[in-house]
Amino acid sequence: MTRSRQALVADIPGLTRDRHYGHGKTGAKSFLVVDTGGFEPVAKAGIYKEMARQTRQAVDEADAVLLLVDARQGLTPLDRQIAVELRKTARRLWLVVNKAEGLAHETAAAEFHELGLGEPLTVSASHGEGVHELVDVVVEEFPAADDEPQLEGKHPKIAIVGRPNVGKSTLVNTLLGEERVIAFDQPGTTRDSIYIDFERNARAYTLIDTAGVRRRGRVEDVAEKFSVVKTLQAIDDSNVVVLVLDVTQDVSDQDAHLAGFILEAGRALVVAINKWDAADEESREKAKRDYARKLNFLDFAPVHYISARNGVGVPALLSSANAAYAAAMAKLTTPKLTRVLLAAVQKQSPPRNGVSRPKLRYAHQGGMNPPLILIHGNALNHVPDSYRRYLERAFMDAFELRGTPVRVSFKQGRNPFAGRRKG
Repeated sequence: MTRSRQALVADIPGLTRDRHYGHGKTGAKSFLVVDTGGFEPVAKAGIYKEMARQTRQAVDEADAVLLLVDARQGLTPLDRQIAVELRKTARRLWLVVNKAEGLAHETAAAEFHELGLGEPLTVSASHGEGVHELVDVVVEEFPAADDEPQLEGKHPKIAIVGRPNVGKSTLVNTLLGEERVIAFDQPGTTRDSIYIDFERNARAYTLIDTAGVRRRGRVEDVAEKFSVVKTLQAIDDSNVVVLVLDVTQDVSDQDAHLAGFILEAGRALVVAINKWDAADEESREKAKRDYARKLNFLDFAPVHYISARNGVGVPALLSSANAAYAAAMAKLTTPKLTRVLLAAVQKQSPPRNGVSRPKLRYAHQGGMNPPLILIHGNALNHVPDSYRRYLERAFMDAFELRGTPVRVSFKQGRNPFAGRRKG
């Protein structure tokens, strides 16, 4: 329906858990489609109760509801339960019989007439058969509306990442002020990356709630492997990453690997050490030492000590994300960059290579997110990495670029006498 691969798909029951939103369009009409988790109306506890709550919320928000049933499996008692509830709550309801490839419409739809929801519509979602016709039928009675401006590229995309059960979904819900995603005391609750548009203080954001990333050797479930890939894609797709750690757990190698991937991707970064309210003073001091020792390469990133459940420290966290976004997208003028470069060289010259010393002449900006600074000069291929890091720090400090890495790249000047013979 969205002509995309946004939703995580695998032949595993219960894969989808949260509400997953996507944009679709047919002709002049745009629509928002909401993918929900498997619905068990009578679930009393556990993850299936939370999934049912999310589905009911989606139904309450929707103008049209599609009840999807399985042609191969046939009519089930659970289909009957769901139909009874939807008759009471859904505004407009269509019965859609999926997996009908290779079957005559009458054969696939026959027993589902029993639900009393009108003429069933048959489709094959995996093959795309009947889906376009389904969309046309559903949106036909809705008037065409002016397209709303899409939140694309002009606002911060903030990915919330970390190990399982550190409080990522709870943080998302606290930022949104509602139970938008399932926050459950069980590792692996979030399976897919959920993109959520919202506004705070008249500013637009997109939050990305991601699945927890465990050490590769422990990832055996196929769905979890897909979830890890989705998380890494979300980091690439974001402007700012909030790395969530748990004060009650030591900083692990997996935290360091994930931080390294964020740094390699060049994303602005804010660190949130969560569950601060659950730790005593000794545990807090130990957590600070552990972070400083194992993640010292993240010294450019602001650190916040928060309680996502109680909202303590969360507003300051969002302020740091705003500042990190501004730093990542900063426009730096060539004259100022060159002045900072020459001041840094005057303070500490690049080391000699044999009898020659690299000459750094001027600098200009080559990109954003992260800021890329191109330096021109001669013999720059001999500049060591240690001096490159020195220059990156000099630019960070001069332009007060907090929360984002800065990349420096050297452009070797062409020697006009190269290739000429002496004499």
